Amino acid sequence: LPEFDRKVLEVLREPLENGEIHISRAARQAVYPAKFQLVAAMNPCPCGYLGHPSKPCRCTPESVARYRNKISGPLLDRIDLTIEVPSLSAAELMQQEAGESSATVLERVTAARKIQYNRQGKVNAELSISELDGKARIQKEAQEALGTMLEKLSLSARSFHRIMRVARTLADLAGDEEVSKTHVMKAIGFRRAL
Repeated sequence: LPEFDRKVLEVLREPLENGEIHISRAARQAVYPAKFQLVAAMNPCPCGYLGHPSKPCRCTPESVARYRNKISGPLLDRIDLTIEVPSLSAAELMQQEAGESSATVLERVTAARKIQYNRQGKVNAELSISELDGKARIQKEAQEALGTMLEKLSLSARSFHRIMRVARTLADLAGDEEVSKTHVMKAIGFRRAL
């Protein structure tokens, strides 16, 4: 992701937020639908070896900061899930147990989508803020935990609503009717800043 020019990356903000692209040229304006799922990857630093167990990173702290700063806070605020995939040694790779099959995951995702369509007629990602407030079904303990974390991490209102959508989805994947503190904390964990 940071290999793209920062101006190009900033253009992603509007369609990620609204699902539309507005183009203005001279006396004309056009609006096009632009709903998409952004899947992006980046190295931990320009050379790619920051935190590697055996290869040393050759980047300066300034070059690492410059590399990571190509992705602005407002763009990161619009990305729901971020995960770090650390480098593994050959021994760790060879000892890895097989995870869930794709078929098993597909069944769970299909069931969660069905729950969402039955409850609200659309997936959680498409819920407006007012719909989210009515449909989230968040437990009191989970609300308190979310409020505490919002203050502690200085998260924006946009982050709050995105966390709620992800937490609601995690509850649906688990087959739970209410959003628990566990779902909220897991959703917050997925918003780890770079």
